[in-house]
Amino acid sequence: MFIHFIGIGGIGVSALAKYYLSQGAKVSGSDLVSSEITEEFKKLGVKISIGKHKKTNLPRAAERVIYTSATLKDNPEFKEARKRHLKIQSYPEAVGELTKKYETVTISGAHGKSTTTALSALVLEEGYFDPTVIVGTKIKEFGNSNFRKGLGSYLVLEADEWNKSFLKYHPKVAIVTNIDAEHLDTYKTVEGVEKAFFLYLSKVPSDGAIIANFDSERLRKVAKKFGRLVFWYSLKDKEAEKIAGVLRLPGKHNISNALAAYRLGKLFGIEEGHILHAISGFSGAWRRFEFKGKLNGASIFSDYGHHPAEIHATILAARERFPFRRVWCVYQPHQYQRLSYLWKEFVSAFDMADRVCILPVYDVAGREIKKTRKGVNSKELTHELLQRGKDAMHFDSFADARKFITQNARPGDIILIMGAGDIYKFADAFHVGQ
Repeated sequence: MFIHFIGIGGIGVSALAKYYLSQGAKVSGSDLVSSEITEEFKKLGVKISIGKHKKTNLPRAAERVIYTSATLKDNPEFKEARKRHLKIQSYPEAVGELTKKYETVTISGAHGKSTTTALSALVLEEGYFDPTVIVGTKIKEFGNSNFRKGLGSYLVLEADEWNKSFLKYHPKVAIVTNIDAEHLDTYKTVEGVEKAFFLYLSKVPSDGAIIANFDSERLRKVAKKFGRLVFWYSLKDKEAEKIAGVLRLPGKHNISNALAAYRLGKLFGIEEGHILHAISGFSGAWRRFEFKGKLNGASIFSDYGHHPAEIHATILAARERFPFRRVWCVYQPHQYQRLSYLWKEFVSAFDMADRVCILPVYDVAGREIKKTRKGVNSKELTHELLQRGKDAMHFDSFADARKFITQNARPGDIILIMGAGDIYKFADAFHVGQ
């Protein structure tokens, strides 16, 4: 089998490509820009085309095409595949097909999916279930990869709700971390999100299970409709204290994520000692409160958080882990639509930060389709934060922000560099020492 991936640099699509490589398939791919991920594929001997999509990027020998959901239907490679009558699937369709071949454990929710997926996979690995894993970030324990090849019958999958992707999947066990007002470009209202989660959980068979966070009010409302299928977890559980004693990640939200993995382990009959050992060994996911080093005595962390609830939780975690320190939040908004839909939430998300640096909005190719209301941009967000009394400032470029931070960071500061766009490159560019 020869599979061509359009958008192979995406964190999900790349994991799927690695899966097929592990199964002996031949793989090629294309993406608009080069990245760590595309360079990794090149080192593996995969033909990667970078730049504007062209029909000639599609190899003559290709038998199947899998494309990222952001791919437009006038994409030259997509059109060429249709012309050749090849099998064409979106990423969610291809993954959905895969979930039928395994006993699949899916992890969904507005926040905490990647961390919970990693922890769940490590717990099952500790219990000798040897799962195959597809996760939306790089995990050190998986060889700094977003994919783990397993020999068991289980697939552990991060299930994203954007564009209703997770409705394509067929979980035997569904873990849900929370329901929040997220991906409103897809669902319009939080009630639309709740309806989608209901449809998703309805796919769990009668001999399956739902592991749900009792502390999420919206999730509680949806999941309780599934009665005996549901196994709840909560920060009020007695196991939370045991987890807090071994978990290396900061913040109550991460204790909650670990509780979900704990519940999964118990469901699979894994002994508590083994579960806690797996949880204690997790060093954290790529760009999830990831320590990058020191600058002028300040500690630099990179974090993927881009939703207001995630920003608030990460700043709170920094406060808990580093009391009496000055906490910065350097933030790159991700999508004008998200900024528009959650404007009020964004204005209050930074309340616990001492200093806020706002960068221009990261415009996501293929996803910024609908217009947003006038005045929704990073400069206006900075203005609102100033009106709120925050020490906030806007920078037009990474270079300007880097100069300011370098000149003003002082020993003991905690600098959180946050966002889901290309701001991770900004964090890396400091070249800070340990």
